[in-house]
Amino acid sequence: MDFYVMTDNAIREEMGRRFRELRLRRNIKQKDLADRTQISLTRIKALEAGKGKLETMIAILRELDALDNLEAFLPDPGISPLQIVKMRGKKRQRASGSKTGKEESEW
Repeated sequence: MDFYVMTDNAIREEMGRRFRELRLRRNIKQKDLADRTQISLTRIKALEAGKGKLETMIAILRELDALDNLEAFLPDPGISPLQIVKMRGKKRQRASGSKTGKEESEW
Protein backbone atom coordinates (compact mmCIF):
# COMPACT_ATOMS: atom_id res chain seq x y z
CA MET A 1 0.00 0.00 0.00
CA ASP A 2 1.42 3.40 -0.97
CA PHE A 3 0.60 5.71 1.93
CA TYR A 4 2.20 8.68 0.15
CA VAL A 5 -0.64 8.90 -2.36
CA MET A 6 -3.30 8.68 0.36
CA THR A 7 -4.82 11.61 2.20
CA ASP A 8 -4.30 11.88 5.95
CA ASN A 9 -7.94 10.96 6.50
CA ALA A 10 -7.61 7.87 4.30
CA ILE A 11 -4.53 6.77 6.26
CA ARG A 12 -6.39 7.22 9.57
CA GLU A 13 -9.28 5.15 8.22
CA GLU A 14 -6.89 2.43 7.05
CA MET A 15 -5.21 2.35 10.46
CA GLY A 16 -8.63 2.03 12.11
CA ARG A 17 -9.56 -0.80 9.76
CA ARG A 18 -6.34 -2.59 10.63
CA PHE A 19 -6.97 -2.24 14.37
CA ARG A 20 -10.46 -3.66 13.86
CA GLU A 21 -9.14 -6.59 11.80
CA LEU A 22 -6.48 -7.34 14.43
CA ARG A 23 -9.13 -7.36 17.16
CA LEU A 24 -11.42 -9.60 15.11
CA ARG A 25 -8.56 -11.98 14.31
CA ARG A 26 -8.05 -12.36 18.06
CA ASN A 27 -11.85 -12.95 18.37
CA ILE A 28 -12.34 -10.18 20.93
CA LYS A 29 -15.51 -8.08 21.16
CA GLN A 30 -15.16 -4.31 21.39
CA LYS A 31 -16.80 -4.34 24.84
CA ASP A 32 -14.41 -7.03 26.09
CA LEU A 33 -11.43 -5.07 24.78
CA ALA A 34 -12.73 -1.95 26.49
CA ASP A 35 -13.06 -3.84 29.78
CA ARG A 36 -9.60 -5.39 29.50
CA THR A 37 -7.84 -2.12 28.64
CA GLN A 38 -10.01 0.09 30.87
CA ILE A 39 -10.64 2.28 27.84
CA SER A 40 -14.18 3.38 27.08
CA LEU A 41 -16.10 1.59 24.37
CA THR A 42 -16.52 4.98 22.67
CA ARG A 43 -12.73 5.38 22.40
CA ILE A 44 -12.37 1.84 20.99
CA LYS A 45 -15.02 2.62 18.35
CA ALA A 46 -13.36 5.95 17.57
CA LEU A 47 -9.99 4.24 17.03
CA GLU A 48 -11.53 1.73 14.66
CA ALA A 49 -13.17 4.62 12.80
CA GLY A 50 -9.76 6.24 12.31
CA LYS A 51 -10.16 8.85 15.03
CA GLY A 52 -8.15 7.35 17.86
CA LYS A 53 -5.41 8.74 20.04
CA LEU A 54 -1.89 7.45 20.44
CA GLU A 55 -2.38 6.31 24.04
CA THR A 56 -5.45 4.32 22.95
CA MET A 57 -3.43 2.64 20.19
CA ILE A 58 -0.65 1.69 22.60
CA ALA A 59 -3.05 0.22 25.16
CA ILE A 60 -4.86 -1.81 22.52
CA LEU A 61 -1.66 -3.06 20.91
CA ARG A 62 -0.47 -4.14 24.36
CA GLU A 63 -3.72 -6.01 25.09
CA LEU A 64 -3.71 -7.67 21.65
CA ASP A 65 -0.09 -8.74 22.19
CA ALA A 66 1.01 -6.72 19.16
CA LEU A 67 3.37 -4.08 20.64
CA ASP A 68 6.22 -5.49 18.57
CA ASN A 69 4.47 -3.96 15.53
CA LEU A 70 5.56 -0.54 16.75
CA GLU A 71 9.15 -1.30 15.75
CA ALA A 72 8.09 -1.81 12.15
CA PHE A 73 5.75 1.20 12.34
CA LEU A 74 8.39 3.64 13.55
CA PRO A 75 11.87 2.13 13.79
CA ASP A 76 14.58 3.79 15.83
CA PRO A 77 16.43 6.04 13.35
CA GLY A 78 19.71 5.68 15.24
CA ILE A 79 22.55 8.01 14.42
CA SER A 80 24.69 8.02 11.30
CA PRO A 81 28.43 7.34 11.57
CA LEU A 82 29.11 10.77 10.05
CA GLN A 83 27.07 12.46 12.77
CA ILE A 84 28.97 10.54 15.45
CA VAL A 85 32.29 11.82 14.10
CA LYS A 86 30.96 15.34 13.63
CA MET A 87 29.53 15.53 17.14
CA ARG A 88 32.47 13.78 18.81
CA GLY A 89 30.21 11.59 20.94
CA LYS A 90 27.81 14.35 22.07
CA LYS A 91 24.12 13.48 21.84
CA ARG A 92 22.10 15.77 19.60
CA GLN A 93 19.69 17.94 21.59
CA ARG A 94 17.87 19.90 18.86
CA ALA A 95 17.48 20.26 15.11
CA SER A 96 19.49 22.96 13.38
CA GLY A 97 16.83 23.84 10.82
CA SER A 98 17.42 24.62 7.17
CA LYS A 99 20.68 26.19 6.03
CA THR A 100 19.18 28.36 3.26
CA GLY A 101 20.77 31.57 4.54
CA LYS A 102 17.55 33.36 5.43
CA GLU A 103 15.88 33.18 8.79
CA GLU A 104 12.20 32.26 8.86
CA SER A 105 10.10 32.96 11.91
CA GLU A 106 7.63 30.36 13.08
CA TRP A 107 5.56 33.08 14.73
